[in-house]
Amino acid sequence: MNLIPVIAIFDIGKTNKKLFLFDENYRIVFERSAHLTEISDEDGFPCEDLGSLSSFLFKSLDEILKLEQFQLKAVNFSAYGASLVYIGEDGKPLTPLYNYLKPYPEELSAHLYKKYGGEEQFSMEAASPALGSLNSGLQLYRLKQEKPEMFARIKYALHLPQYLSFLLTGKYYSDLTSIGCHTAMWNFNKNTYHAWLQQEAVDVKLAAIVALDKTLPALDPSKKYRVGIGLHDSSAALIPYLLSFNEPFVLISTGTWNISLNPFNQTPLTNQELKSDCLCYMQYQGKPVKASRLFSGFEHEQQVKRIARHFNQSAEKYADVSYDAGIISRLKKSHPQPESDVLKKEPAFAARTLSDFKSDTEAYHQLMLDLIQIQSASTRLILQNTHVKRLFVDGGFSKNSIFMYLLADAFKGVEVFAASVARASALGAALVIHDEWNTKVIPGDLVQLKHYTANRSNAK
Repeated sequence: MNLIPVIAIFDIGKTNKKLFLFDENYRIVFERSAHLTEISDEDGFPCEDLGSLSSFLFKSLDEILKLEQFQLKAVNFSAYGASLVYIGEDGKPLTPLYNYLKPYPEELSAHLYKKYGGEEQFSMEAASPALGSLNSGLQLYRLKQEKPEMFARIKYALHLPQYLSFLLTGKYYSDLTSIGCHTAMWNFNKNTYHAWLQQEAVDVKLAAIVALDKTLPALDPSKKYRVGIGLHDSSAALIPYLLSFNEPFVLISTGTWNISLNPFNQTPLTNQELKSDCLCYMQYQGKPVKASRLFSGFEHEQQVKRIARHFNQSAEKYADVSYDAGIISRLKKSHPQPESDVLKKEPAFAARTLSDFKSDTEAYHQLMLDLIQIQSASTRLILQNTHVKRLFVDGGFSKNSIFMYLLADAFKGVEVFAASVARASALGAALVIHDEWNTKVIPGDLVQLKHYTANRSNAK
């Protein structure tokens, strides 16, 4: 019996934990998922249960190794960012995995910003707005200030992907995609750690940075697979696109947040961009990715519920509303949109009166018009001074025909595509260590595209 060579990818989200096996053609041949119950930290705030997560990792690997049709060649990880695991000398976590949504003491962050040039300068150097606990470096600073005895016991502070890798290898490493993910640790202007880490003696708790294509042997010598060091999931999701397309592009990753990512814009963030919720990620090759964010998925969900209540419909009805060019044409005349404001985060629809619309379908089209207005303003922030000719949309809104046609209308000088990638962040984590486990060339059809134009009849 010929065994199928596979790589196992643990794709760890805040809500769902998933395991995928990819074969050498990057087809998913096995998958598992789990929803782990959160626990509480010492302040009663919800947080990840590291014990349950570790158990999921080891039990899943044991299950894979018992599957007779597969040969496990490698393991890697993609996981959410802004989460640090504090490891003691015995290799065990010293604290809970604090939630990045946990409120951050304003006086503590204000003190740090004041000490290092003020919030505006600090944020521009770190290429991230001030986001409290979402700036994971500030979590480490908080621990030192509030619990110095605990801080002294830390051997290393690892971001979550690297902690998972450590569980299988016993080795401590850092990676740039996690460090470059709105952590306030990296000075994007100088391309090195921010000065405050050394001056506050926090840098001694950080493990050495290594390249993402590095793999290590498993801690258990009986296991013959190689282990990657893991990477931040948003950066991992970009990899299939970067490997598939040579021409400059922007990816709008849609979900609860709509994040526009431009890997071809390395210009320093301006203060205006920071105020408009722009930031920088770090792609797997160590280059900045300028990004802008909108809370559009959440806003869409809330406004759909409002439309459904007003018109006495089920909210599920709006999961598949067909684009109607006639309705759009009428709405543009009867319900003009206010002038676009890049600082405005809520669509104009939130202030509209639903009784002004003849039907729920008409109201829904207006919602999409208003969402596209702020989406186009947000995306244009990161398009400036680049030669992007293609715009890819993945996630939930890529399946919304109204969103896609209106986006194509808003960006007439750019080719607009709905993109489909099977498990993009997991796929990216597999691709980044391709040479360590895969004997075949990377397929050319990793990304499936559907082209949209402003005129619906021309869609392909």
